[in-house]
Amino acid sequence: MQSFRQNPTAPAFVQDPYPAYEAMRSLGPVLRWEDYDMPVAVGYAATSDILKNRALGREAPPEFAPQIPAHLAPFYAVEAHSMLELEAPRHTRLRGLVLRAFTSRRIAGMGAEIDALCHDLIDRFPAGEFDLLPHYAQKIPVIVIARLLGVPEEMAEDLLAWSNAMVGMYQAGRTRADEDRAVSATEAFVAFMRGYVDTRRAHPGDDLISELIAAEMDGDRLSEDELITTCILLLNAGHEATVHTMGNGVATLIGQHAVDALIADPVNTVEEILRFDPPLHMFTRWVYADVEIAGHRFRRGDQVAALLAAANRDPDRFDAPAMFRPDRAAGQNLSFGAGPHFCVGAPLARLELQIALPILFQRMPGLALAETPRYADVYHFHGLKSLMVRAG
Repeated sequence: MQSFRQNPTAPAFVQDPYPAYEAMRSLGPVLRWEDYDMPVAVGYAATSDILKNRALGREAPPEFAPQIPAHLAPFYAVEAHSMLELEAPRHTRLRGLVLRAFTSRRIAGMGAEIDALCHDLIDRFPAGEFDLLPHYAQKIPVIVIARLLGVPEEMAEDLLAWSNAMVGMYQAGRTRADEDRAVSATEAFVAFMRGYVDTRRAHPGDDLISELIAAEMDGDRLSEDELITTCILLLNAGHEATVHTMGNGVATLIGQHAVDALIADPVNTVEEILRFDPPLHMFTRWVYADVEIAGHRFRRGDQVAALLAAANRDPDRFDAPAMFRPDRAAGQNLSFGAGPHFCVGAPLARLELQIALPILFQRMPGLALAETPRYADVYHFHGLKSLMVRAG
């Protein structure tokens, strides 16, 4: 297995990681990323295999489970009940209960509400140059998931702040200050959700939290800790990736002169945005049983990374992958993952993007970039630090 060295926090890599991914892929579908001391899959087939293969998963084998530092205990106490971090049978049970409440009918029913929200936000855009992220891209997903769950909309700013602090735990080069912020946010989030769940138990409503409280499968229900963690996960995951995709997408559409393609075919254009510049670049898996991937043998206790963004530009899967082509033939991008952990919120994220992006450009047909967009140093995520725009 060949090796590659690339600091994931290097400024040039943060702004454009794709040349490094191409160089990695030239060494083979799987290689060792020295900075992580870990094998990573950069080819589409190998990445897909890692995500789908039941010999690998998110939960560490008991004998290899990392020791949790005392100062991080509150954060990982929540993670211990997250279906994102669990495997069967607990993952299967939690996911099944969530899907009974997070139905396609409920999500589709949000379309008109998302449409109205987009118009309302655009009506309140400031005059002159402004940052589109806090005025549009950040607000839509957090307000939508808050409404869906039944959380008071006026909590949106707190939810956004807590979420941003918590996901800092997954970013490359995190510091003790980042960890302290994540723990503080976790404790505040848990305290709020515990009180709100108690309120919903006493006074159910037509919302996802009430549905999750009532959701039952084979006589089983979510425990209170599972319910709180699931709500936090849905709030965090329900907007974080969509914010990045919306910002990356607007910058791409303007830079690639692809607004007309978006208006003509929002569905395919959104899929190409997800493929071309996805919001999450890397996910890791533990190996449970000896397995071969792309000709390489892995043993129980190994960790392997799936480099989603590199797989999305594999020329063996996508023709001219470095080109943004909204009309390209349908090809399954891996931006929402694959296999048992395929993102449960993918239908909602796609709906938000398919509605919000066309409305933005229809309402502001001459929308232009006021500054060159800059990406934030948030790897494994990939999203803009700001997106300064002006009306045309």
